[in-house]
Amino acid sequence: MSERPTHDAFQWSTGRRAAARTATKGGPTMATRSDTPVLDTLAAMTVDSIERCGLDEKTFLLTRLAALAAMDAPAISYLAHVDPAVKADLTAEQLQDVLVAIAPVVGTARVMSAATHITEALGITIALAEAEAEVLAQAEAQSRSKP
Repeated sequence: MSERPTHDAFQWSTGRRAAARTATKGGPTMATRSDTPVLDTLAAMTVDSIERCGLDEKTFLLTRLAALAAMDAPAISYLAHVDPAVKADLTAEQLQDVLVAIAPVVGTARVMSAATHITEALGITIALAEAEAEVLAQAEAQSRSKP
């Protein structure tokens, strides 16, 4: 029996999970105007997709990445999938295998574009993680220097 994806594996939607679930079920969030209605809608759609899908976590992510490649999605679209893919222990070889598998169907231009966008998204993720680590290190250093 395959293991189904969990919300915890998809950290990028976890912060909006409760609000998204409430919004999609007509709860109190519907009356509240959000500062991020587009992100909230995308999070709600993602939560519904995860809950209704029977694929295991890795297959789920690889399928979504293949769909992004087929659509020639921009790097920002891949950004939401990089962290979950890393946390699901997907390897670069597995991502390459997906691109190789879809190349005859979607074409070389889209596959090359997808490879570039995945690399860009990974670079953005690394830069954000480094910036966050630097902020945390500075905060820790400041707290140590206070008597």
